[in-house]
Amino acid sequence: MQNKVIKIYTDGSCNPQYKIGGWAAIIFNTEEKLVLQGAETNTTHNRMELIAVIKAVENVKKHHSKSIPIKIFTDSQYVERIPLRKKKLVSNNFKTKSGKAIQNVDLIQKLINLLESSDIEFIKVKAHQKSSETANYNREVDKLSRKIVRRQIDKI
Repeated sequence: MQNKVIKIYTDGSCNPQYKIGGWAAIIFNTEEKLVLQGAETNTTHNRMELIAVIKAVENVKKHHSKSIPIKIFTDSQYVERIPLRKKKLVSNNFKTKSGKAIQNVDLIQKLINLLESSDIEFIKVKAHQKSSETANYNREVDKLSRKIVRRQIDKI
């Protein structure tokens, strides 16, 4: 019997001029598809990428057993490399060489805590892929997150 794996596609977007961001995640639990999305103010692109992953993993942990493997597909090198940087981040107490807290320390610590309590694998995908015949969920979350940003800016 093949082990069950949850697949998550995430993306975040931000308009730096207005500091308005949007994030989206698509969670696949076998055939079931769940879309999560949200908007933030006073934010950055990297924060949106992190929040998309965190919200998706928190949702999975809330609704499934802790031992279920999760594969996260992201176009963010920043997010994808956090597991590789985890040891150094922790040993430096999440501070830069000059002793200041690293950017996004709150979200990075939250993500690292989730990584330690879950079986998570990050898979880097190419950003802004062209439309094709095959389902492209990375493209779908990209469009969703950018649409959220546009809607928020239209409200200004």
